[in-house]
Amino acid sequence: MGYLNEIFDYIKSGETGEGNLGLEIEHFIINDEGVQIGFHEISPLIERIGIETGSKLVFMDGYPVGYANDRYSVSLEPSCQFEISINPFHELSVIEKVYVEFRAVWDPVFEERGYHFETKGNLPLVETGRITPDDIPLSPKKRYIYMDAYFKKSGKYGKYMMRASASTQVSVDFGSEKDLVKKLLVLQKISPILMIMMESKTQEDSVLPGAEGKPHLLRTQEWDDLDPSRTGFYPGSFDADFGYEKVAQVVYDTPLILLTDNGETVDVGNKSARDLVADGTVSGELQDEERKIRLIEHFLSMGFFHFRIKKYIEIRVADSVNIKKALGYVALLKGIVYSDENLDILEKELAGTDSIDAIQDAVLKIEADGMDAVIYDGLTAAGWSEKLKKLAGSVLSEDEKKYLEYL
Repeated sequence: MGYLNEIFDYIKSGETGEGNLGLEIEHFIINDEGVQIGFHEISPLIERIGIETGSKLVFMDGYPVGYANDRYSVSLEPSCQFEISINPFHELSVIEKVYVEFRAVWDPVFEERGYHFETKGNLPLVETGRITPDDIPLSPKKRYIYMDAYFKKSGKYGKYMMRASASTQVSVDFGSEKDLVKKLLVLQKISPILMIMMESKTQEDSVLPGAEGKPHLLRTQEWDDLDPSRTGFYPGSFDADFGYEKVAQVVYDTPLILLTDNGETVDVGNKSARDLVADGTVSGELQDEERKIRLIEHFLSMGFFHFRIKKYIEIRVADSVNIKKALGYVALLKGIVYSDENLDILEKELAGTDSIDAIQDAVLKIEADGMDAVIYDGLTAAGWSEKLKKLAGSVLSEDEKKYLEYL
């Protein structure tokens, strides 16, 4: 039977009315010259702090690469971008407190070694052209070795994405299939505005090689020219019958590049989950429930769309930013996504934006003109950003409305 129905059930099992928000921030850990910490220096630190904090260590290919506790987890991305993933909470003050606690642990650890946290969409040394991604080593994890080789053939900016980019991601709940579709469509339509609101650059006029005239949304440009089979806006999301079944089909048919199963990571190239079940690499009748869930979560993790659908909607369009701006972003999303009234307003106002191409056109205009870009209904991106903040502020509590000031 394969995993199609299981993926469907996994996504549907996320239905909840809790209205929580999860926050992830990827950081560059750099010295005063802008050089990133090395894998073999940070990995032992993760092991030490994980043990000291009573957290559960995470290993990959024999190396300590993260830890998790009941409030947050940390992990290493391809070239040692240091990510905190805060567990979902409803109150922004709790999210802020968890992040402050995380930094209180790690700031002195890095400072005594001459490093500090940096939040930018791209590593400053790369963005400003002082070095290239080729000067940055990857972590010695098979996952990244296989991905690196694959992306060298699939697009122009794979090395930039893996070695020199960092993001802020927010996850939001959905209560039903209908709710998922409505939230996803509204979020996709406003995402060009979110992208420019959350742009974080080192140099105002910097551009990617071969992208002259496009000084904005560098990280988005990297993703958009990475691999069309797994990036961009969600395939089929404007179809009348879009829902759990189509999401499951997208997950099942996305090329996996690699397979991690039973603690082993192997290169599978263009093969999808469907292909691996068909050729017997993955058993279609697996009885081990925990292993089955791990496989489904791996299948989901290999799609890098601007919005990843799991048991929640993962919003992946923002650059890495400092915690104050990140909290402003979370507040903005909370005021939109968890307000039926605001969702209805935006759904109505953006009804004419009826395709992925229409959204991508707005992205392209913003890449060239930033906040001055004229996009939907003749309004600039700056005008739309103010409109979104006003809508969110109209429903947030007084305590949480103040976070919008950080935007």
